[in-house]
Amino acid sequence: MNTTARLHGIRDIRLATEPTPVPGPGESLVEVTAVGLCGSDLHWYAEGGIGDARIAQPIVGGHEMAGVVRGGPLDGVRVAVDPAIPCHRCDLCRAGHPNLCRDIVFAGHGLRDGGLQRYLLWPTDRLHPLPAGLTDADGAMLEPLGVAVHAADLGHIPLGADVAVLGCGPIGLLLIQVARAAGAARVLATDPLPHRRDAAVAYGADVVLDPRAGDLTAGLAAFTEGRGADVAFEIAGTDAAIAAAVEVVRPGGRVVLGGIPSTDQSAFPAAAARRKGLTFAMVRRMKEVYPRAIALVTGGRADVRALVSHRYPLSAAAEAFAVADARQGLKVVIEPTRA
Repeated sequence: MNTTARLHGIRDIRLATEPTPVPGPGESLVEVTAVGLCGSDLHWYAEGGIGDARIAQPIVGGHEMAGVVRGGPLDGVRVAVDPAIPCHRCDLCRAGHPNLCRDIVFAGHGLRDGGLQRYLLWPTDRLHPLPAGLTDADGAMLEPLGVAVHAADLGHIPLGADVAVLGCGPIGLLLIQVARAAGAARVLATDPLPHRRDAAVAYGADVVLDPRAGDLTAGLAAFTEGRGADVAFEIAGTDAAIAAAVEVVRPGGRVVLGGIPSTDQSAFPAAAARRKGLTFAMVRRMKEVYPRAIALVTGGRADVRALVSHRYPLSAAAEAFAVADARQGLKVVIEPTRA
């Protein structure tokens, strides 16, 4: 039998015992070993949806996941699970944008159950074998690292650039490392939570600011002695962070919006952005970057292990969500095979 943790409504998570799914052609049965709770999972949990997308039926959440294949050609192989299933046939897929696929299926979204269950059916071609040096939790963290890699791609980080990261949750912290690996010379980071600011220092930020402090404008200006950052990444999901990104970036620079707001609307200082001639880019999940994410971790260019601050069994899923929603620690991981 299969144990699941389904979200029925706002803050309403219920454990259930259901039949173990049976693989069909092209599918593998994955015994899920690690699932990270993402900020988007917390929107579903605390708000019942994201923007105009709402819970349509009780759903198994979780899209940052790893596990062990049971049966089939990959039997016994430890894998990271790419949560996105693009069609590979539409115009956007053929143009190289599978993350924008018109018919995409995504774990824990809509009608497709995600990883917060003991056993998961998933297309075999969306599974990535894990190198021996990576733990199961490391494998789950490849998904947020992949989002950071995709965001960095959208940022077009110049070699020797000054980069700002506004918001130091897990993806923001990973972006600090990815920006360094991409050749950034200096990185500024902001976050209102002290433990996240401490983590930003540990992850390599040169300057770390509290956005609630009264001297934020002066601190942003001092970062590059008034020239402005080449690229600013907004990963907080707030209008204040977008405004700070517009403020810190140089004329002609790029602002990459990766945060998920609590409502379906965001705003930015239009006059300043127009005068600066800024380019905005929106992060929509990631493209086919798992091999690159694995290479960054195995090559020592990105540390995903230090992100994990809390671990819970599936039976404590409700507690795990509450802790994550309170923004305690950095990354909460649920381990469905743990007693």
